[in-house]
Amino acid sequence: MNYLAHAYLSFNQPAILAGNLFSDFVKGKQVNLYPEEVRKGILLHRAIDSFTDEHAATREAKNIFKPHYRLYSSAFIDVSYDHFLANDSQQFTDDSLSEFSQQVYLSLDKYLDVSPEPFKQLFPYMKRHNWLYNYRTRLGIERSFEGVVHRAAYLSDSQTAFKLFEENYQKLQQYYTDFFPSLHRFAFDTLQGM
Repeated sequence: MNYLAHAYLSFNQPAILAGNLFSDFVKGKQVNLYPEEVRKGILLHRAIDSFTDEHAATREAKNIFKPHYRLYSSAFIDVSYDHFLANDSQQFTDDSLSEFSQQVYLSLDKYLDVSPEPFKQLFPYMKRHNWLYNYRTRLGIERSFEGVVHRAAYLSDSQTAFKLFEENYQKLQQYYTDFFPSLHRFAFDTLQGM
């Protein structure tokens, strides 16, 4: 999952949210350098990623992008899932997504002092361009795909990914629908067990 899902699956707990959002910048045992609740967020993020990658719907969804993007297909699925979460009327309205996004940015501001340096550099762009809310729009997804390509060592083309997203929109939405309720239960249960 991408930033919106990780934020949402932090269950309104600020320290968990911080760890969950900057986890990708924490390698291996560096996790032990963080305060306990932030550490739980980092570990929750890793558990969410493992569950997502191993789920049958995700494995199927990756096949849409795999012929063109191989190992990076997961990143495009993560962004796609955030789009469907942002538009999931069971989870958000337009107003509640906007409010949720602003609350996340305010909460993360308070944890920047313990955030890894790469996240500190990325966060102002996330906030300024309102990434969390903009997953809702197709233009936001197109820009997110551009971001995936920009950060990837061996990719140069995001337009093919966006074309595949558009052509397979209904199929990807169904994969999300088949997958997300089980992820939500898993994330909640995992956090309760920590």
